[in-house]
Amino acid sequence: MTPTRAYAALAQGSTVEPFTIERRDLRADDVAMDILYCGVCHSDLHQIRNDWGNTIYPVVPGHEIVGRVTATGPAVTKYKPGDLVAVGCLVDSCRVCEPCEEGLEQFCEKQATMTYNGHDRHDRSVTFGGYASHLVTSERFVLRVPEGLDPERAAPLLCAGITTWSPLRHWKVGAGAKVAVVGLGGLGHMGVKLAVGLGAEVTVITTSPGKQEDALKLGAQDVLISSDNDAMAAASGRFDFILDTVPVPHDLAPYLMLARRDGAVVVVGMVDMVPSFHSGILLAGRRVLSASIIGGIPETQELLDFCAEKNILPECETIAMADVNKAFERMNRSDVKYRFVIDMSTFEQG
Repeated sequence: MTPTRAYAALAQGSTVEPFTIERRDLRADDVAMDILYCGVCHSDLHQIRNDWGNTIYPVVPGHEIVGRVTATGPAVTKYKPGDLVAVGCLVDSCRVCEPCEEGLEQFCEKQATMTYNGHDRHDRSVTFGGYASHLVTSERFVLRVPEGLDPERAAPLLCAGITTWSPLRHWKVGAGAKVAVVGLGGLGHMGVKLAVGLGAEVTVITTSPGKQEDALKLGAQDVLISSDNDAMAAASGRFDFILDTVPVPHDLAPYLMLARRDGAVVVVGMVDMVPSFHSGILLAGRRVLSASIIGGIPETQELLDFCAEKNILPECETIAMADVNKAFERMNRSDVKYRFVIDMSTFEQG
């Protein structure tokens, strides 16, 4: 076991603070890495506060990880010391069920092992995430960072990126598709960039007229203000695909009305009870309401390669490790454009 510096929340209601964890000795298929950058996800804040009622304390958050390989187990074939690599939301799964065999490990029938706040499948120890100096995980769940992809800005691709990429790919969004992205935060801004990169005609739907300039700078062709009833009515049946990134409970009916016949509304931001709506909205156009969560390992590698090819990166603000609690406060009041990334070289300053 290797003592490792980390930041952890020790109890519900606490902030994160310096803490020492232990990383396991290398198993045969393990990759060890020094963590260079770690994104700050809204899920981290939910877990620290135990908003979902499943937090195991102490909790070390962080599932948007970019690092450099320091050592490998004897069975590792894809990576060597010095390689630039990444780890997202998953660090293991059963590997043998149908979803796992299809590269959809996020839907593992025996439940995937999350990068933090999960249980290791071998020894049942609690998994600790990327707010740490060092990580050890199985080669199967390690991703290659393509040449030319800025490691400092790549980290949020491992959650915000794949959360929006996976439904875009599943619903076969491509050139000429009319896409709407609801909300322009950490998820929404990646949804815009990726849909534009796929060749779609993108409209941002927002409650904030002040976000119009940002939306257009990110590549959107149009902005629809959801509080403008006339504009919403005029857009009825306009879109092939609507990506809903809003993280709080909200009425889905107005967005379903914007989908064309056989169009889809896919929820990726709201993890809560969905407010009810009349089924006639679906029946009238054979519309589809669905939801999506992160993505599997092959799909995440596809995303990283696509972003390197197209030079698509999240808009990030880099912070020191010691400033992460301030970042949570700012995130809570939506004071970030659009993701925070921790520079782990600042660890000593904490």
